Amino acid sequence: MKPIISPSILSADFGHLADDIEMLNRSEADWVHIDIMDGVFVPNISFGFPVLKYVAKLARKPLDVHLMIVQPEKFIPEVKALGAHVMNVHYEACPHLHRVVQQIREAGMQPAVTINPATPVCMLKDIINDVYMVLLMSVNPGFGGQKFIEHSIEKVRELRELITLSGSDALIEVDGGVNLETGARLVAAGADVLVAGSAVFAAPDQEEAIRSLKRL
Repeated sequence: MKPIISPSILSADFGHLADDIEMLNRSEADWVHIDIMDGVFVPNISFGFPVLKYVAKLARKPLDVHLMIVQPEKFIPEVKALGAHVMNVHYEACPHLHRVVQQIREAGMQPAVTINPATPVCMLKDIINDVYMVLLMSVNPGFGGQKFIEHSIEKVRELRELITLSGSDALIEVDGGVNLETGARLVAAGADVLVAGSAVFAAPDQEEAIRSLKRL
């Protein structure tokens, strides 16, 4: 089964954002990955909902919204208003994670949970049957273009084993340093969804870059 490809517009050309979104619409990309950063949970600020309303208006692919923020539950109505397919929150940012996952599902979106590189997979044991997807960060969140953390391959294998043993049907998504080389190894280890930023938007032929990732 071919991986789901979710290019991250964090690496897009914000001066020509409409052109980049139109490229994604034409391409073999499956989703549009949106990284929302608050400068508190992560050391950077990306974009807010006025910009994202514009993105949602132009995008013809499902929105994969990743909130790298404190108290993400406060913004469930805003993410829902975008028409998001997935609302993804960090394990580390949600002390009442089951409640937040339930609220996301009740809002009509697919709930997903992200863990940072230093958070072990075993912490997901009590939530794995309640989520649509788990996102493994393969870099420390906050900036694009970082080097892939090698231990992420083993974490994908561990998560695949947890999903199998628990009877969950959660998807495994990976974000950070994903390119053709790391992407191939991640898919072989059990990843279902690849988030790619620089590997797509810095490529000479962006649509071909997406096509190549899709064929892994």
